[in-house]
Amino acid sequence: MRIDDTRPIWIQLVDDFRLRIVSGQWPAGQRIPSVRELASDAGVNPNTVQRALAELDRSGLTSAERTAGRFVTADPAALAAARRELALDATDTYIAAVAPLGMDLDQARSVLAERWPTAPTDPGEPS
Repeated sequence: MRIDDTRPIWIQLVDDFRLRIVSGQWPAGQRIPSVRELASDAGVNPNTVQRALAELDRSGLTSAERTAGRFVTADPAALAAARRELALDATDTYIAAVAPLGMDLDQARSVLAERWPTAPTDPGEPS
């Protein structure tokens, strides 16, 4: 993960962890790595990771079980809502970039359809 100096690190971690969950890299019901392990991997303070995980707990994507660790939710509705939220955010970014080019909706759809991957990809890999 690349840290962007313009945004708080814990928010970037929330975004990264949420993507891991909705993409299936961290499958539903799976125990996620420990705070220390995640902090070490990201090169950040464990308190920063804990803050990000607390936000995921609050949003219902993860839950902490006192002695067993933290787990990804198995609730399909919570996963679908998070996936939709990420898709809407990406769509807003696309619209903000394409609208000033003077494209109408049909043209923007055409460009999107042109680039849409047709072959199945591994959800953990970029297309």
